[in-house]
Amino acid sequence: MNKYFDIKTIKFLMVGVVNTIVGTGVMFIAYNIFSASYWFSSALNYIIGSIVSYFLNRYFTFEYKKKNKLVMVKFVINISICYLLAYGVAQKVIFFLLSSYPIKIKDNISMMAGMVLFVLINYFGQRLWVFKE
Repeated sequence: MNKYFDIKTIKFLMVGVVNTIVGTGVMFIAYNIFSASYWFSSALNYIIGSIVSYFLNRYFTFEYKKKNKLVMVKFVINISICYLLAYGVAQKVIFFLLSSYPIKIKDNISMMAGMVLFVLINYFGQRLWVFKE
């Protein structure tokens, strides 16, 4: 387990802070100020955040130097699977647990829970598949 928690983990978390600040801001502004839907707001978060994440994780976190065009395809597949899985599960669980709460509260909490799940599964997807050494 220690081989997956090292300096790359710390770098990934640092990149995640940048992505979180940018993406979360976009997501909550889209949802709460512009009244965009749950799925549109959270997708916008990951489209913008993923562009930043790809370049920072490729060159800073995992220092991936290979000239492999397939890596971008793998990155998009990984992000897409992580997004759908994390946000789909989060929404179902939160809506079940908070069934009597207003939709805005459930959606906001679902988006936060989705972010946490996304980070966990995305890290391992990038490390073990996308940017595998």
